[in-house]
Amino acid sequence: MDDTPTLYTERLILRPLVLADAVAVQQQFPHWEVVRYLNAFVPWPYPENGALTYLRDIALPAIAAGTEWHWSIRLKSAPGQLIGNVSLMDAPDNNRGFWLAPAWQGQGLMTEAAAAVTRYWFETLERPLMRVPKAAPNIGSRKLSERAGMRMVRSDDGDFVSGRLPNEIWEITRDEWLQRQ
Repeated sequence: MDDTPTLYTERLILRPLVLADAVAVQQQFPHWEVVRYLNAFVPWPYPENGALTYLRDIALPAIAAGTEWHWSIRLKSAPGQLIGNVSLMDAPDNNRGFWLAPAWQGQGLMTEAAAAVTRYWFETLERPLMRVPKAAPNIGSRKLSERAGMRMVRSDDGDFVSGRLPNEIWEITRDEWLQRQ
């Protein structure tokens, strides 16, 4: 598989994650506002070597296997500073995930990042369907999915960092996404 490309939006650079990003991820990621609605697979409290372990043992091997694509999120105005992460996963009911450090939330940056990787999913990887899980109380994530034309197709319960919560699966097909472009 080809290397994951750097993607650009109006305000962002989405650079493929590398092991050297572990220090910046470790600084920006372990905040309750970031992790509370993530899958309980994420350890909390977040260990001092959590980012290094995740990148080295999970994300980078999945990238090498061609089953996941992970990008750091950086502002064009400050390309040296990692402010979040957006990922694609070739897994049932879990094709996209993201987080953004609290200082940059609420500015529409994740909408830009999610749109760029969704384009990559449908145009470059030519996948027929995108499904995204989310904790039902995660209103910001819900709004992002709604704006992107996704719909909720299933609800059950899931284990998140903040505990057991309703879990929703949202989806959009490639044809639906193309009609919106």
